[in-house]
Amino acid sequence: MQKIPFEVIKLQPDGYHIITEVELYDRKFKLVIDTGASKTVLDKTTLLNSGIQEEHFETTDILSTGLGTNSMESFMLTIPEFKMKEWSIKNFTTAVLDLSSINYAYEQIGIDPVIGVLGGDILKEYGGMIDYKKNQLTLNQRKLNLNKRR
Repeated sequence: MQKIPFEVIKLQPDGYHIITEVELYDRKFKLVIDTGASKTVLDKTTLLNSGIQEEHFETTDILSTGLGTNSMESFMLTIPEFKMKEWSIKNFTTAVLDLSSINYAYEQIGIDPVIGVLGGDILKEYGGMIDYKKNQLTLNQRKLNLNKRR
């Protein structure tokens, strides 16, 4: 099991986001841990601005829901290594969307932009546990066998 530190940022009087650091393409970015997101999603603009070529994005005909819309164009991207501290996944395929509305909202309250959200796909498959007392996310290095009956 790998322990990944995070920070809790206050958004409103009673609202919080959990932010951690992710390393993609040998660069470090901020990432929101979002237990309400079904999938891990990265921001297209941030990826393009960090030097990822648009031809690496695979166009899909899937329209994404959430973020205030149900008709957002989405792409897929296979990342050679998705790394948080000592934990990593090789050849991770993730969705890519326009998350500029999130980063705009963060900018308005003085918070650094994020590259995306860590969602339920990783949290469930790798047994994610969030410890607010220690400010850390724990993930198994290998996927859980979720097909076993108990």
